[in-house]
Amino acid sequence: MEAHNDPTVAPPHSHVFLGAGHEKNERRTWAVILLCGVMMLVEIVGGSLFGSLALVADGLHMSTHAGAMLIAALAYTYARRHASDNRFVFGTGKLGDLAGFTSAIVLAMIAVLIGYEAVVRFFTPVGIEFGEAIPIAIAGLAVNIVSAWLLGAGEHHGHSDHGADHDHGHEASHGRTHGPEADHGHDHEHDSHSAASGHGPGWPAQATTRDNSIRSAYIHVLADTFVSVLAITGLLLAKLYGWLWMDPLAGIVGAVVIANWSMTLIRDTAGVLLDVCPDELTREKLRRTLEVDGDRVVDLHLWRLGPGHLGAVLAIATSKPRDALFYRGRLSSFECLSHITVEVNRGSAG
Repeated sequence: MEAHNDPTVAPPHSHVFLGAGHEKNERRTWAVILLCGVMMLVEIVGGSLFGSLALVADGLHMSTHAGAMLIAALAYTYARRHASDNRFVFGTGKLGDLAGFTSAIVLAMIAVLIGYEAVVRFFTPVGIEFGEAIPIAIAGLAVNIVSAWLLGAGEHHGHSDHGADHDHGHEASHGRTHGPEADHGHDHEHDSHSAASGHGPGWPAQATTRDNSIRSAYIHVLADTFVSVLAITGLLLAKLYGWLWMDPLAGIVGAVVIANWSMTLIRDTAGVLLDVCPDELTREKLRRTLEVDGDRVVDLHLWRLGPGHLGAVLAIATSKPRDALFYRGRLSSFECLSHITVEVNRGSAG
């Protein structure tokens, strides 16, 4: 019998778990890449024509950040185009986290290179062409400020997906026996909620809603902005007071700060990729919501499917004649749950 003719089997359902600002963030990222790319070409070509090594070096430095942001942009595009591809069991919502993890590795490498160059300059100082270096640093800072402004809205507001709502459930009985008169009902639910309805009591922490792809691009630009500020400060002090050591010192400080940002991003994105529970508080709220009137949660898994989307698999032991739909109703206030699988073990709650 074909599944679509069987009334006990749910129709095909969507597994699109992209963030609310996915397409806007994608456009922002491509815009910043274009801006940085133009600035990079101007610096490299101009430096080559006018014999300025500093200009060429700054252009190559900007190319590393443009490359890292290209990873985020391509991830956005690929995730959007393949969002409904059935080969991705839980959709493409994690591609942004994969891009963020890769960008964080690149950022860590940039921090190491900056730190290495700064240490070398401490022991072997080089002459600085202040007339060229300071305007270049100021121009780079201006580009980074504009880029940070473009990406900032996506970093702070692109949290969850509020596309077309979809809700599908199906239940099935299984012949397995777990104790006397045990009965197992399974139910799967897929929901996407609108932010306009407000964040209910089950709304999770920011760790589950933030878009790590736009976050990684934003951190790259923020890191470059921070380095530009340090560079300008160090160059001005070196020019005014002859403190040539200020330039490499600014580089070391920048390398340490960037390395710390990259490690934080690596930790957060790796946790998503490895299905670490994104919010212990939400998990405990789920347990407390279900464990009433003698019912007991015997198994509970919570993981992130994409920005603002959580998946949950749980098994409940109960002595009451309750099915999976009953427990799904108990979880209706948890707007963050986009994919729920419920197993009911009827018999003894003990």
